Amino acid sequence: MRIHIEDLKFQSIIGILDFERKKKQDIIVNLTIDYEYKDEFINYADVVLFIKNHTIQSKFLLLEDALGSLSTKLKEKFSLINTLSLKITKPSILPDAKVSLSNIYHFNS
Repeated sequence: MRIHIEDLKFQSIIGILDFERKKKQDIIVNLTIDYEYKDEFINYADVVLFIKNHTIQSKFLLLEDALGSLSTKLKEKFSLINTLSLKITKPSILPDAKVSLSNIYHFNS
């Protein structure tokens, strides 16, 4: 099975610049989760809530840190995950571009 969560938009403190540490900014999360469905499933609503709560509470300095932490914590919370493709976008940090960072994580389940 493959879960797609697209354009999950919320506000969080994320970044190293002074103004990024003081005021929440929009971020957009896109992810794909691959898992083997047998008798258990992954509730995508729980995934969304977890991502929002973890990101907002953590107040990451770098997108790299956010990606790494989210991938680890998602696997801990949702052990059925085999592969996770995760992308975080900061749509308003530059006036003429959206900036994103992404990675694919493979887990041995």
